[in-house]
Amino acid sequence: MTRALLALLAASTALAGCNFAPRHVRPDAAIPLTLPQGGAYPALPTDAADVTAIGWRDFFTDPRLQAVIDTGLANNRDLRIAAGNVLQARAQYRIQRADLVPTTAINGSATYTNNLFGAAGAAGGAAGGGTGANGGTGTGGGTGTGTGGSTGTGANVGTGGGNLEFYSVNAGFSAFEIDLFGRVRNLTRAALEQYLGTEEGERSTRIALIGEIATAWLTMAADQDRLRIAQGTLGSFDESLRLTREQFRVGVISELEVRQAETNFQAARNDIAALRSQIAQDQNALNLLVGTTVPTGQLPTALGAADYTLPDLPANLSSAILLGRPDVLQAEHQLAAQEANIGAARAALFPTISLTATLGTISTALGGLFGAGTDTFTVSPTAALPLFDGGRRRGGVRYAEASRQVAVATYERTLQTAFREVADALATRGTIGEQLSARTARAEAAGVAARLADARYRAGVDSFLNSLDAQRTAYAAEQDLVTTRALRTTNLVTLYRSLGGGLQSGTAPLR
Repeated sequence: MTRALLALLAASTALAGCNFAPRHVRPDAAIPLTLPQGGAYPALPTDAADVTAIGWRDFFTDPRLQAVIDTGLANNRDLRIAAGNVLQARAQYRIQRADLVPTTAINGSATYTNNLFGAAGAAGGAAGGGTGANGGTGTGGGTGTGTGGSTGTGANVGTGGGNLEFYSVNAGFSAFEIDLFGRVRNLTRAALEQYLGTEEGERSTRIALIGEIATAWLTMAADQDRLRIAQGTLGSFDESLRLTREQFRVGVISELEVRQAETNFQAARNDIAALRSQIAQDQNALNLLVGTTVPTGQLPTALGAADYTLPDLPANLSSAILLGRPDVLQAEHQLAAQEANIGAARAALFPTISLTATLGTISTALGGLFGAGTDTFTVSPTAALPLFDGGRRRGGVRYAEASRQVAVATYERTLQTAFREVADALATRGTIGEQLSARTARAEAAGVAARLADARYRAGVDSFLNSLDAQRTAYAAEQDLVTTRALRTTNLVTLYRSLGGGLQSGTAPLR
């Protein structure tokens, strides 16, 4: 009997080959085959290395920034949430995968009674049709099933008026679905794709976090530079205001020059107060991203003209590099999961076939449970197909198919968003060098002009209004230069992130 049961299970497994899920095919890329070229875009080498092969420790060259990023990867709560989501999805997949195999249980029982007819009825009911006893002596035997596993009961009815004893040990499974049409397998596949997609989501969160921490750190560095420029300019404006007030007191100049000098002075005061507040907010934002308070020694003190990252990045002309971005891969896994759900919904239109089976032993004596002739078995296949459900199952198929359409559009939109991020970063990269050169030359020229205008004013050759205007222009030019320097550095961070860099940690800064 054991061989017959095993043969039935093997045949059922062999038949479980139907699959109504659509075959997964990656949608055609809804983006151009190559990244933008010409015009504002830089010329890209065709044999460049993959950006994702550059670890973030190699890309970010400042030890303080490396330490801050490292701390953020260990403490950021969004990353912890993403990691927790991965663990949840993995557990859910394991739960669903368990439906592919029967849940087997083993149990034993012993019954003692002096009720002859009650014992016979209990034995017969548990056996699913065993024989009872009447009068003086008789025997009954059989097996039965129970929830969460299969159970059986053997009985021996002794001499009338005596105590009756029942002993049994059974192992088996109850209501195991034979997956002929792939419903359970597709649900398992959907859970697997959800798990894989969640893993890609965690990787995407990691890349985004590295980029956000670096951008926040560099922004704080740029604001430190702006504050120093404002403080230095405030001293110049204060000196000019003091001089004009003295000249106005002796009647050399009018009140107009005094008020204009005071306007510049108060504007610089306002900038200093605003920048101090902004730097405090920058630090708060950085602490939030890192998940803890960043030590003072790891905070930036200046941006300057130094490089905090690799000076340049390789790039690939083909837009196929975007197919490897974690967010794009996550969208593709979500699409595959929806396709598996279609297969499960279609399989629900067909009969559900389940099997209950047990193997066991019964005896009238505890010591004889495993003796010869005590073996029992039961096999109970069932099939069920709702005759009328109000269109529920058909609606489930339509819902799964509509969900797949949404997943396809989501995948295409994710890919288009990735393409735009890279294109925008490349557009800035292609012109930022020229912008930085122009801003640097402008700041130098404005500084020289301010010094010349001040010298001409002090020599009585030119008016004080020209000197004030030159000071304002020099101040604005220096602030613009800091902004452009920050843009150049953060643009490289954005390009590194948008091309999928940051998954590897790297070992040491490149020399």
